[in-house]
Amino acid sequence: MSKQAPHSNMQANDEPLPEPPGFRESREKIRQLKARSSRGLYALALFTAVSIGAIRDFDFLPSLPPGMRTVLGTPPSANMISTALLLYAFSAIILILSRMMGGSQSYSGMAHVGYLSAFYIFYNLGGVLPDNVWAVFAAGVTVLGLESYHIWTFCNEEIRKELEALDESGRKQRLQQ
Repeated sequence: MSKQAPHSNMQANDEPLPEPPGFRESREKIRQLKARSSRGLYALALFTAVSIGAIRDFDFLPSLPPGMRTVLGTPPSANMISTALLLYAFSAIILILSRMMGGSQSYSGMAHVGYLSAFYIFYNLGGVLPDNVWAVFAAGVTVLGLESYHIWTFCNEEIRKELEALDESGRKQRLQQ
């Protein structure tokens, strides 16, 4: 009779051990958590693409017709937009930090990309985008980087817990046989 390796999935008679209860579900949950942990990178990549367009002053998009500019009215001042950007960035950072401290799994990276893109649009409509593009970019990288770190650490912690539970379940099953 061959000796069984300590972590082998084979019994002494070379038959595979049955999977522990919940093994497939745990494996699927781990796969989903790994996929979710990269969402922050997707948001950062999208924001980088929008930022490249903003640096180019959105020259690849058609300009607004004069009638549309009239309908939109006078754009807010650069100081007003900058104040709103500052309030948004600090609020977003505080919310992300509170979710991190609370162990929340919520993620709003793509919403942040939308909000930050709106600041690029406001600055562009105000005619002051070249002067403020780096302020929006810095705020965006900070907010999205923190959001990405939050979801990445949350997912990795959940994966660690699932692996520990699987290991414990496998140990119990080996002891019962």
